[in-house]
Amino acid sequence: MAGSLEFIKSATGSSVSSLSVTDCFSDKYDVYKIYIEGTTNSGEFWGDLNFIDSGGVDTTSNYDQATLHTRADSTFNRYSATSITKFERFGLYGLEGGSTVFQCYNPFDSSSFTFFTMQNSTVDTTPSNVGKGAKSIGVHTVAEQITGIQIAGGTYAQVDVKVYGVK
Repeated sequence: MAGSLEFIKSATGSSVSSLSVTDCFSDKYDVYKIYIEGTTNSGEFWGDLNFIDSGGVDTTSNYDQATLHTRADSTFNRYSATSITKFERFGLYGLEGGSTVFQCYNPFDSSSFTFFTMQNSTVDTTPSNVGKGAKSIGVHTVAEQITGIQIAGGTYAQVDVKVYGVK
């Protein structure tokens, strides 16, 4: 069936500042859907994401992105950057948690750039339980084989990552 998901791998962490999911991309799929749910112990933070290649976590200036931050009680905020060392602000996490859906295109194809789309939502509990979200697009500007991801950005009280291949 077109568009169905096949579970590949998951990872979970408690009280961690980063979590890697390795060897989750292969030549079996061109598109991957990644679900990330996380909570913090205090406050909120924007999560960051790096790809993992044959050399490890790629922290070189190979990332471009554009993000629209939304908030129920104020105007939207745009963020964009080129030649950065990670996908910044890819998901917002707080005391009440946050959920991110990340779609990744052609990560294992060494002759193509890797593209992504992302959507995130959370509730800002301070001061007035306001809904927040973000929507991003981006590209890893090196044609190389990507095998996994690492998320970071702050300390997660709990974080769960599930990776699916899209048939």
